[in-house]
Amino acid sequence: MRILEHTIAKPFGWRTALAGTAALVLFVLPALLPAAQAQAPTPPLMVAKVADPQITIENFEFNPPTLTVPAGTTVTWTNRDDEPHTVTSSAKVFASPGLDADEAFSYTFSTPGTYTYHCTLHPHMTGTIVVK
Repeated sequence: MRILEHTIAKPFGWRTALAGTAALVLFVLPALLPAAQAQAPTPPLMVAKVADPQITIENFEFNPPTLTVPAGTTVTWTNRDDEPHTVTSSAKVFASPGLDADEAFSYTFSTPGTYTYHCTLHPHMTGTIVVK
């Protein structure tokens, strides 16, 4: 019967390990760092587009009932009721047709001011847009 012998390698001494680490730090890393920095692409500038403000028509209410926006903003009203509604400016600046369930109406407010509006089918429903 033959017995296999395993040879156990003698571990590196601390001096060998220290010399290897020093060589890595002094010669290899400095050569890699400038190349890595030069090749790293700069991330593109990301500009997030803010969604246009939304007003929901639900439970016979405009929600939010008052909205403040900067000039040039488009506001969208969406009817979430089963009943038709309108979005009509009290000063006759804008007026939607009758909006059935899930239909929407948008208007762009270009001039600063306060705009009150209502539903012509349900006059108790009112809202305000403040444009700065």
